[in-house]
Amino acid sequence: MKKYRLFNLVLVVALLAGLLLPFQSLALEPPEFHGKNAILVDANYNEVLYEVGGHDKVYPASITKVMTALLTLEAIEAGQLTAQTQVTASATATTVPEGSSTANPKIQAGEVLTVEQLLYCLLLPSANEAAQILAETVGGDMETFVGMMNDKAKELGCENTHFANPHGFHDPDHYTTPYDITLFMKAAMEYDLFQKIVTSPNYTIPATNLNGERTVRNTNALTSNWTYTGYLYGPGTGGKTGSTDEAGKCLVETAKDGDTYLISVVMGEPETITLADGTEKVAQFYDTIQLLEWGFKNFHRTVISQDSEVVAKVNVTLSTQTDQVMVRPSGSIARTLPKDVDVDQMEKQINLFSDTVEAPVEQGQLLGTMRLLYQGEEYGVLDLVADSSVERSELLYRLDRIQKFFQNWWVKLLLVIVVVAVAALLLRVFVFRKRRRYSGVGASRRGRYSGRRRK
Repeated sequence: MKKYRLFNLVLVVALLAGLLLPFQSLALEPPEFHGKNAILVDANYNEVLYEVGGHDKVYPASITKVMTALLTLEAIEAGQLTAQTQVTASATATTVPEGSSTANPKIQAGEVLTVEQLLYCLLLPSANEAAQILAETVGGDMETFVGMMNDKAKELGCENTHFANPHGFHDPDHYTTPYDITLFMKAAMEYDLFQKIVTSPNYTIPATNLNGERTVRNTNALTSNWTYTGYLYGPGTGGKTGSTDEAGKCLVETAKDGDTYLISVVMGEPETITLADGTEKVAQFYDTIQLLEWGFKNFHRTVISQDSEVVAKVNVTLSTQTDQVMVRPSGSIARTLPKDVDVDQMEKQINLFSDTVEAPVEQGQLLGTMRLLYQGEEYGVLDLVADSSVERSELLYRLDRIQKFFQNWWVKLLLVIVVVAVAALLLRVFVFRKRRRYSGVGASRRGRYSGRRRK
């Protein structure tokens, strides 16, 4: 008997496991990650595909320079200056904190470079002096420019970002989030010159008035083999590195595969990691490639609700045409979802404003809303509208108005008063008049009798 009980228990567990397996398989194995914070965003639709502390406060280090470049490119677009505008570096702009990355050789006070050359120095070797020179050029002074950076961050929807300088050298009051980084990186990528620069492995600046010819090289190993080899990434469309003791190793990278456009951010990475097979990897570049590849392989754009799909019905009154109208979503929802998500299992929460509606009903009339959920997560809300029009019967409408008129409390009260008044009137007419008649007959008889004399 115990054996049979044990067998039955095992069988039940096996069946339950079989039922649960399809749902468990829908949860993708997360990509390998060795840093503190990360995020992967479908940049076409601003949808987060993966995150580890994606909205946490982090120090951006030299990723800050993306915002500095963005404001410079906007100034060019506005006609404030051009890419070939010559700029003379000031003494204040070329004075940078000790330990700063520079153009190598560092730009000197009084040296003349074009705005475009300064942008290459800013984004490839991550020169701090180039950031300060551009800040003074665009903003007039660094304080004003930093204010512009913070204003631009708010404009882009960066809710947890505050800049204190144009280069990202550590300051406790200089912070952002991985998600906010994707917002200003995407904005910068809309400029062709920015794309051209961040996808350049190197760039040669001709001799200036104070320095000979210099070649600046990209610190991003997904674009350049100069610093590290083995990390060139074909789908990559440019990014920006960052590194301070407080921020760790950081990288924002953009990549495209067909119509899919992803932005990844990794923050707080160690210098290197050792894989299970003993291979040593540079963490910020290895993790970025793993994250992007995971996104490209496991996600696709999926329509999860069609506007032609009838999802409910509402009763209709005051019509001889029909007593029901079909309800469908208005528009459709598409999301970037894991490829193993079965959209047929998407939960539809229907919220009708009422179970019944009076005719006339117009096609497209709003009748409710529908929430779409998958494993407890909301993927969108759609309006629910009438699928067709329903005409009103004028006869039913007038009868209904009459019925509803008499259902008003004040009408009922008035009717009661009228009934009471009529009853009182009838009572007076039929009761009191009858009494009067009886009273009159007696008096008449007595009068006639008393007038007679006996002989």
